[in-house]
Amino acid sequence: MLTVDLDRLGVRAGDWVLDAGCGGGRHCFGAMARGAHVAGLDLDRPSLEVAQSGIRERQAGGASCRGGALQGDVFRLPFGDDHFDRVICSEVMEHVHDYPGAVRELVRVMRPGGTIGITIPTATSEWLYLHLTRLYFESPGGHIRVFRPRDLARAMARAGLRVEGVGFAHALHTPYWAVRALLGLDDETPGPTRSFRRFLLLASTSPTWSRVERWLDWIWPKSVILYGTRVARGRA
Repeated sequence: MLTVDLDRLGVRAGDWVLDAGCGGGRHCFGAMARGAHVAGLDLDRPSLEVAQSGIRERQAGGASCRGGALQGDVFRLPFGDDHFDRVICSEVMEHVHDYPGAVRELVRVMRPGGTIGITIPTATSEWLYLHLTRLYFESPGGHIRVFRPRDLARAMARAGLRVEGVGFAHALHTPYWAVRALLGLDDETPGPTRSFRRFLLLASTSPTWSRVERWLDWIWPKSVILYGTRVARGRA
């Protein structure tokens, strides 16, 4: 259930891919399936343990790609300049106060000509959840802004990225989080919440529902993805 389109990002065998804000490692696993080397980074230790376990499991299963997951934040990446071919940063920028600074740090570790996919929640879904519950923005670790994609695109351009495309994802998650907002944002026990979650798990493996979701992504997507390429120097 990837947010960033790895085909559009250009991930291929032998690439080094950074997933900044990797969570449980879903984008790392997708990149490894293509033969790419991966570095997952996140602040949350339990999520990192899931990601690291999945990476090791795939390596033990015969995957020749290298990689691992480590704890850290997007403002002080523990990597040298121009290191990564591809960078993924999914659902992070809405949590940080200085998102232009975070983008600059991501660009620093990209090689010239490397590609990046940054995802943020759509403003439409964010305003919906905000009207349903203040907890969506006021709970610890919650979102601190409603993004306009153009603001993120400008920050990317100022950091030296040529913004080349946009994508949309996870339309079926939009009503799911509306249900969570109504019945308890931090409570997954209500019957409707559990039923919707089971449906999402089923839909994620269903070719039919995947096609339906791609159509719905043009109507009420949960996430918007901006794709860019690092220019050799200066601003794009």
